[in-house]
Amino acid sequence: MDELRLVPFEVANIKEDINEIPEGVQLMKAPEIWEDSRRGSGVVIAVLDTGCQIDHPDLKDRIIGGRNFTSDYNGDENKFDDGNGHGTHVAGTIAAAENNQGVVGIAPQSNLLILKVLQNNGSGSYQSLIDAINYAIDWKGPQGQNVRIISMSLSGEQDNQTLHEAVIRATNGGILVVCAAGNSGKSQKLFPGAFNEVVGVGAVDLNKKMAKFSTMNNEVDMVAPGVNIYSTYPGNKYASLSGTSMSTPHVAGAAALIINQCEKDFGRTLTEDEIYAQLCKRTVTLGYQKMKEGNGFLDLTVGYQSVINPMKVETREPAYV
Repeated sequence: MDELRLVPFEVANIKEDINEIPEGVQLMKAPEIWEDSRRGSGVVIAVLDTGCQIDHPDLKDRIIGGRNFTSDYNGDENKFDDGNGHGTHVAGTIAAAENNQGVVGIAPQSNLLILKVLQNNGSGSYQSLIDAINYAIDWKGPQGQNVRIISMSLSGEQDNQTLHEAVIRATNGGILVVCAAGNSGKSQKLFPGAFNEVVGVGAVDLNKKMAKFSTMNNEVDMVAPGVNIYSTYPGNKYASLSGTSMSTPHVAGAAALIINQCEKDFGRTLTEDEIYAQLCKRTVTLGYQKMKEGNGFLDLTVGYQSVINPMKVETREPAYV
């Protein structure tokens, strides 16, 4: 197939009123490191999806820019609204603001660059995705910001070389690329999630049990919550969705927290390899095959305690006789 599509997802419930830190955000223990990571402040995450409801009360202050790469809205590059729902949901899981209403994203002070690469019907071209990745790489914010993370909850069956080259250009440029593994529930490679250079994300439920739909392959790097995930939805609403589409933004938002946490301590900008290594340090195996869970479940309080609370070297007082 020469067409990209949304990773299939299921809408379980839609609400108009909600006020909570979603269970998935809590399960990954993001709130425990919010203060230390400045809630992802200053980190720009490009969301390549169906667009976003840009005036959603939980998202309007988090969107730093956007562009439409599809034929929707007569191809107007400046109109990147979401007529599907998927992109708005993904955006909220990453960065929904703490505003005493709705939901809270995993990195609630990060910024979102909304790149609409999928039409409102959920389909899109490889060329649109390639163009959007290159746009994200070259993008500069109003204060000179760069994209640090790309989140893609979409897939196609074609191992497209030009797409692969764009992904490699992104990672070589220091951008972490996070992609959904897929929802086929079988051993299969779907792209871009199966490229070695990306962080391939599978899904578990809120009890850390492997989701039956999560695609398996040897390029799955880790798993995150992806079943019955509440987040923002068009019409100023909130919805519960399931899919590796939902686990992917959990990891993308977590990476923003890790970037701030580590760069404060190290006093320098992390490379893409270093961000990936820090993600892997925070995984905990759940006991599944590696092709299912990769390195394991992403727990933001694991693997960094030696830096937060450095190990004290106990010394004995000299004994005098």
